[in-house]
Amino acid sequence: MSVNISEYIEQDLESRIRSGSDLPDRLTLSSIAGMYDVSLTPVRAALDGLIERKLLVKQENGRLQLGATARARSPRAKSAPRPMPPVDHDAAIGREIILLSLRQHGLQDGVDPFVREEAMAEQHGIGRSLVRSTFQRLAGGGLLEHVPRCGWRVPRFDQDEMDAYLDIRETLEVKALDLGRASLDPEDVERMIEGNGAPAVQRGAIDNTLHAYFVKQSGNRYIEAFFASNGRYYNALFDYAALGARVVAEMAAQHVEILEHARARRWAKARAALGHHIQSQRPVMEAMIASVRQGD
Repeated sequence: MSVNISEYIEQDLESRIRSGSDLPDRLTLSSIAGMYDVSLTPVRAALDGLIERKLLVKQENGRLQLGATARARSPRAKSAPRPMPPVDHDAAIGREIILLSLRQHGLQDGVDPFVREEAMAEQHGIGRSLVRSTFQRLAGGGLLEHVPRCGWRVPRFDQDEMDAYLDIRETLEVKALDLGRASLDPEDVERMIEGNGAPAVQRGAIDNTLHAYFVKQSGNRYIEAFFASNGRYYNALFDYAALGARVVAEMAAQHVEILEHARARRWAKARAALGHHIQSQRPVMEAMIASVRQGD
């Protein structure tokens, strides 16, 4: 990557500040993290750089406001180009692995289930060592399996396995919501609702962090361990399946329903909406598999 994510956020925010446009209504860590769909860590690093260069100022109450350098921007600043986001090779290669996994569903055992570092490196125009590092990270999340003296094996999608995972996921996420309800931050809930509003749906970039948020707020390390060990493959599958505009809109509406019930402390309705949302991913995946196989 030419820049890392914190450098990109800093450069992009600088461009937005100098042009005086496309900034979030509230300059907070959580709102900026939601805008870029990242954790708070790279946002903090980006803001430190902007504060050091006086483009932002942190007030005594911790709130951020535009600094003197930003207010003195040039009239020509609006034409300044926005930086290109860093290429996320993990995400790009991960999507390709997911597609290969889906294409294996229902095929004969003779189909080659392996991917090669050299071919992947050539396809993406990157070095083989970078591909190997990406494969290792994907293997850690269950998206690949390293077979000594053979290479990297793509897991074959299994409908029964997915059904079993969804059942356990529903049980554990609802339990996580029950355990963490007292520690839900209203500002976080509002941010996630905003991240599933009409503008986000139109961009096709809705906020899907409520699931990880509920698990984290539960404070239960066994629930966290389950999703850390088993969630990445299926989360990647569901994210890939939800690429269509209609599905994105449906998922966003379900997120908002869950979060609004949680905000109003209607816990029984929040639990039911969360369970329905998780189980609704079954038909989405079935439609995606049919689409992939038709495309082949």
